[in-house]
Amino acid sequence: MSDQFFERLVRALVPVVQEAGKAILAVREGGYEVDRKDDESPVTQADREAEAIILAALTRLAPDIPVVGEEAASEGHVPEIGQRFFLVDPLDGTKEFIAGRSEFTVNIALIEDARPVLGMVYAPMLKKLYLTPRPGQAALMPLDSEAAPVGAGGIDPVAIGCREASGSGLSVLASLSHMNAATEAFLEDIEVAEFLQAGSSLKFCLIAEGKADLYPRLAPTMEWDTAAGQAVLEAAGGRVEAEDGTPLVYGKSDRGFVNGGFIARGAGSA
Repeated sequence: MSDQFFERLVRALVPVVQEAGKAILAVREGGYEVDRKDDESPVTQADREAEAIILAALTRLAPDIPVVGEEAASEGHVPEIGQRFFLVDPLDGTKEFIAGRSEFTVNIALIEDARPVLGMVYAPMLKKLYLTPRPGQAALMPLDSEAAPVGAGGIDPVAIGCREASGSGLSVLASLSHMNAATEAFLEDIEVAEFLQAGSSLKFCLIAEGKADLYPRLAPTMEWDTAAGQAVLEAAGGRVEAEDGTPLVYGKSDRGFVNGGFIARGAGSA
């Protein structure tokens, strides 16, 4: 993929995530029912409407690139994938959405050769879009879903990057109420200055923005949960590793696109 196509695609996707965010907030305002998928995870009309918007746009913008969307996949609709494909989580943090909290996101990632290279993480309630405007660059831009649609030339992102870890301890993103034994064991040998809370893919983005240092998630996740956030974090100078220290990779269709545990790190948090 050329840098020029990459940048055009990102610009074209900004109004798409904006529209998806607007649809999510409209469902939230109007009321909705919570259904359960086969794995008992919750799903709402907001998830479905946002995915429909994104999939239609990707089909138009990049018709030759397969798209794996969370809701389509949950219904058994998974295309054949190759070295390049999209991963879409139309509403990452459905539980936060249902609970009335603000930390849910719209996630789009492009995978090339098993690694996420393009990422967009939009938090419509926070009016923030984290993205990779160019290959190897991470940025943050304000984006209000209720504002006039952002045109192709309307991106004005601010570059972000991971911070160097402090010698006084690390800021760790981990849920104290859902801490599992594996995470506790991992953190025993780490000097922790503070624990921070954040929902959905925003945990990756806080590290990318230089507001946290470490995010261990030593439990299974799905590829669409992590790809966009990983793309942003790695473009900001961080990294995401599987529990064995190897890079977290994508396209595991034979495993149902399930990740094992992983550790997301900023600069100097090895």
